Amino acid sequence: MPITYNVHSGVQLENDIRFTLEVTPNEPTIKAGERMITDSDSLAFVYLIEDEDGYHYVKFGQDVWPLLVSALKAQDEPTLQYGNIELTLNKFREELEMLIFNIEGNDNYGVEFSKAVEEAFEEILKA
Repeated sequence: MPITYNVHSGVQLENDIRFTLEVTPNEPTIKAGERMITDSDSLAFVYLIEDEDGYHYVKFGQDVWPLLVSALKAQDEPTLQYGNIELTLNKFREELEMLIFNIEGNDNYGVEFSKAVEEAFEEILKA
């Protein structure tokens, strides 16, 4: 059964964006799933990670969206830090950018989510 991990914080050191998990995953062999989906009911983006049992979810709520904007402007993929492990979130920027451009003006994601994304990512959408 998939586990959901919530990201509530992160840091930016110039071009280096690091998101922090407060809960350490039980499975040490987690790797980047290279896919992102949305949870429009929770107003969140969800990055998939995987282990030998399948996919799990890393949820990025609105409290960290400013860092998502920074991640899109950065040259390198962001990382996810938990315990003393740092996992590069491969294809994070590509997947997030694709989603925000797809969400823009698309009420299939829900009016509230579409509006929130358009406001938070306005700088990216206008570039």
